[in-house]
Amino acid sequence: MARGDAPRDSYHLVGISFFILGLGTLLPWNFFITAIPYFQARLAGHSNSTARTLSTNHTGSEDAFNFNNWVTLLSQLPLLLFTLLNSFLYQCIPETVRILGSLLAILLLFALTAALVKVDMSPGPFFSITMASVCFINSFSAVLQGSLFGQLGTMPSTYSTLFLSGQGLAGIFAALAMLLSMASGVDAQTSALGYFITPCVGILMSIVCYLSLPHLKFARYYLAKKPSQAQAQELETKAELLHSDEKNGIPNSPQRVALTLDLDLEKEPEPEPDEAQEPGKPSVFIVFQKIWLTALCLVLVFTVTLSVFPAITAMVTSSTSPGKWSQFFNPICCFLLFNIMDCLGRSLTSYFLWPDEDSRLLPLLVCLRFLFVPLFMLCHVPQRSRLPILFPQDAYFITFMLLFAISNGYLVSLTMCLAPRQVLPHEREVAGALMTFFLALGLSCGASLSFLFKALL
Repeated sequence: MARGDAPRDSYHLVGISFFILGLGTLLPWNFFITAIPYFQARLAGHSNSTARTLSTNHTGSEDAFNFNNWVTLLSQLPLLLFTLLNSFLYQCIPETVRILGSLLAILLLFALTAALVKVDMSPGPFFSITMASVCFINSFSAVLQGSLFGQLGTMPSTYSTLFLSGQGLAGIFAALAMLLSMASGVDAQTSALGYFITPCVGILMSIVCYLSLPHLKFARYYLAKKPSQAQAQELETKAELLHSDEKNGIPNSPQRVALTLDLDLEKEPEPEPDEAQEPGKPSVFIVFQKIWLTALCLVLVFTVTLSVFPAITAMVTSSTSPGKWSQFFNPICCFLLFNIMDCLGRSLTSYFLWPDEDSRLLPLLVCLRFLFVPLFMLCHVPQRSRLPILFPQDAYFITFMLLFAISNGYLVSLTMCLAPRQVLPHEREVAGALMTFFLALGLSCGASLSFLFKALL
C-alpha cells in the first residue's frame, strides 16, 4: 500500500480504521429506517408491553404521524444543506473539530434515542424529539462524510475503497442487527434497547479509530501532507476509485459522486473544433448542456427509490398466518434484501457498462422504474382505504424488491460512470459539483413524493 519512503501500514490498522469510520458514517440513517416498526408502535400509543417491539408493523390509520415519510424527508434535506455548507465550513473550522465533533454529536443523539426506549412518553413529544434527532444526526453525518473524504484525498486509493466499502455494509449491518435483536428471545423492551445501543458502540469505535490515526506512522505520513504535495496522489486516488469502489457496494453519498466524476481514464471526448484548446475556467452552463440527460436520469433513479423505500415498502406485511416468518418478513425481505441486491447492482458496472452514454435506452430504463411505485403500493399493505391489494402473496413483493434494488444500484453506478465521459478533463470538477446537486435533488424529490403515495393508499 505504501510506496517510496512511506512507512508500512502495520497490521493494516489504518485500513481497518477507515473501514470502521466508513461504517460509522451511514449507521445512523440505516438504523433509523430499519427500526420503523418500533417507532410506529411507539407513536401508536400502545402499552409498554407492546409499544417497543421491533417486529410489529403499525400502518394505515394508526400511522397518524406519517413517520416513514417524515424520517425520509428530514434525513435528506439536512444532508443536502450541510453537504453544500461543508464546502465553506472547511475554511473556518479545523478538520479535527469537524470530524470529532460530528462523531460525538451523533453518539450523544443516538444515546438519547436508546434512552427513550426506557422512557414512557406520549406520542406527540416522542415524535418531535425523534424528528429533531434525525435532522441533527444527518446534518452532522453530512459534515462528517465530507471531512473524511477530504482526508482520504491524501491517502492511497486502497483506503478510499475501504472507507466506501464500510459505508456500503452499513445497511446490511443494520438489518442483521435488527434480526439478531428480534431472535434474541428477550422481552421487546430489552430487544429494542440492545438494537439502539449497537450503533452507539459502532460510533464509539469510530471515535477510537479516528483518535488512533495520529499515533500510527503510516497515517501521519499521508495526513500530514499539504494539499499541494498530495495533489498528484489525490488525482490517482480518484482515478482508481472509479473502478475499485464499484466492486464493494458503495452507498449513494453525494461525496462519492463528486469523487467518481472527477477523473475517468477510460475515455475522453474529442474537443470540438470551435472549443478552446486551453483549459481555462469551465462554464457551468456548457457542462450542464453536456450532462443534463445523465443528471436527469440520476435524479429520476433516486426519486423513484426514495418515494417508496422505506415509506411504502416498510408497510408491506406477510400475507401468511402469524408466525416466525411473518415476524421476520419485513426486516429480511425489505431491508436486508434491498441492501444486498443494491450492492450487487453496483458491482455489475465493474464488468460491463450498458447502455453507453450515447444511447437513448438509458432514459427508457430509468423511466421504467416508475412502475415499481404502483407495484409496491398494490402489495399486501393492511388497513388501506383507497387502492386494492392486487399482489397479496409474499413472492410478489420479494420479486419486486429484487428487481427494484438491483436496478437502483446498477443505474446509479452506471450514471456516475458515464457522466465523466461526456465532458473534457478540465470540466470534470464542475460536472462533479453539478451531479452532487442533482443527486441530492433526487433524494429530496423522492422523500417529498412519498407523502403523496402514502396518501393514495
